[in-house]
Formats: sequence, C-alpha cells, structure tokens
Amino acid sequence: MASTKPADLAKHIGQQIGLSDWIELDQSRIDQFADVTEDHQFIHLDAERAAKETPFGGTIAHGFLSLSMLSRMAMDIAFVLEGMAMGINYGFDKVRFLVPVSSGKKIRGRFVLEDAVEKKPGQWMLRFGVTVEIEGEDKPALIAQWLTMQVVA
Repeated sequence: MASTKPADLAKHIGQQIGLSDWIELDQSRIDQFADVTEDHQFIHLDAERAAKETPFGGTIAHGFLSLSMLSRMAMDIAFVLEGMAMGINYGFDKVRFLVPVSSGKKIRGRFVLEDAVEKKPGQWMLRFGVTVEIEGEDKPALIAQWLTMQVVA
C-alpha cells in the first residue's frame, strides 16, 4: 500500500490493510533463533525426539520466532503515513499462540487496522489486529493486537 495521509486513517479502521508474502520457517531458521535466544528446548531442535515424545510429529518453531516475523511481514504490507520519519514497535495489547508451526511450514500475516490515535502532534499510535496464518492449515499460528508508533515529520 502507498503512503496514507493521517487525515485518511479513519476510513481504514476496521479494514484489512494487507497480507504479507509467505515466509518459510525452516529448521535452519529455528536453529538460529534457538542460538540467539538461548532457548534450546528439544521440541525445537531434536526432530527424532520431538517425533517420539510430542504430539507435533517433529520439531516446531518457537512461538516467539513466529511472533518476531511480524516485523518482516509488516514490510510487505508497507502501511505508512505520508511523511513518516520513523516507525517504532510499541508493544502488544494481546498475543495468543494457537497452533504450533512445524519446521518447514510457511506463515504469513493478515493485518487489519483496528485503531489510530494521534498521541502527540505528528505521533500516531496504530493498533493492528494481526493473524499469522500457516499455509495449508485451518487454524492460525497466532493472533495479536500489535501497537506501533509512526512519527510524521
């Protein structure tokens, strides 16, 4: 999506504003995330053990890996305010991990603009409802209410 004027934000509230490309969460990416976060639980790294000892049938991505991919997904939808100088991750009002993502599966984000509030002149707090879908699955990996701040110059 091209840039949007702050005055036009209201007409986007409640609307889907973008759908990201599919992103594969392969074992290499999962392994790298485990190393960076020091979360080496076997359900993420040991395919043989995960197949035997879990209901997942193999390794799964960390929930926080799936969540952290929102930044990459947001680049695909490119919902920015006209004159934006910077965007800041402000946090989450809600995050729920619903279905684990098996190693090798692809995910994508579906973004709905839920709210837009000018907190200070030129500082817009945007709340997105995001659903992270898993290719070929009926249920999403996660749902979240993501807050971002866009600063307009």
